[in-house]
Amino acid sequence: MKARWIIALAAGLLLCVGAGVSALGSAAAETGDLTPGTQTQRGFVNDNVYHSPTEGDIHFSSYVPESYDGSEPYALFITLPGWEGLYFQGVGANMVEDFGTEAPNYNDRMIVLSTQLNDWGETSARQTIALTEYFIKSYNIDPSQVYLHGFSGGGETGSLVMGLRPELYAGYLMTSSQWDGDLNVLAEARTPVYMAIGEEDSYYGSGSLKRAYQTLHGLYVEQGLTEDKIRELLVLDVRDQAYFSAKGYRDQHGGGMAFAHEDEIMGWLFSQRKATERNDKHETGEETAEYAPDYGDCF
Repeated sequence: MKARWIIALAAGLLLCVGAGVSALGSAAAETGDLTPGTQTQRGFVNDNVYHSPTEGDIHFSSYVPESYDGSEPYALFITLPGWEGLYFQGVGANMVEDFGTEAPNYNDRMIVLSTQLNDWGETSARQTIALTEYFIKSYNIDPSQVYLHGFSGGGETGSLVMGLRPELYAGYLMTSSQWDGDLNVLAEARTPVYMAIGEEDSYYGSGSLKRAYQTLHGLYVEQGLTEDKIRELLVLDVRDQAYFSAKGYRDQHGGGMAFAHEDEIMGWLFSQRKATERNDKHETGEETAEYAPDYGDCF
């Protein structure tokens, strides 16, 4: 474990940029793995670039608590913004969403990344996985507290991640989107998923998530899981227009931004824990397959 801490310290998270913000500093850049950003916005450092040897350059914004020094494990949260936050929209365009900025309110010992990818398909899904694995390997991350979220197009990307490497994550929150990933892979991993959307989402409608919920529910029934267990692993939350109007939104798709401020939703995600062993098995990449969701006071 000491070796793991040394890696984290060498990654340069000790370079302070401002209150509550740490940059991914020069030591990481010297390895050629990561070029740290220099601009700050809403408490995040923008345009960090992870140079993946297999997936190319991956742009992202980062929040690292000042308390992080690599000596103890922190949670990791990755949020995948919608179309308006893709890299071609400009550096920092992802920061219009509140999911990343709200996350530290639930855990002050959590590193938060907000990506700026290039699409909402397989390429971005692979890049999300590569970025997740890089942080788990390079920093002192608690593998039982690695979380993923996707809004709109980012939700599509996140669903593809759930169809490729769901075992990396303790939970996935999908908001205002549609399901594109392999539900059979997700069902085998039993990674908890929360789907939130407007009944009449102006871009996607709610049919895709309703169908995904029914299909995944059926797969869990086939596995012999009880309804109580399925409810621990799968939540479908469909809101009507009255909810969005009360939040000041006429449009249900754009109104999905309001989910970032719902304790019931965000709290559900960050209450999840993946059963894992912080021992030599983790260091060598071996993982356990069972999950132990902890809902705390969410319900």
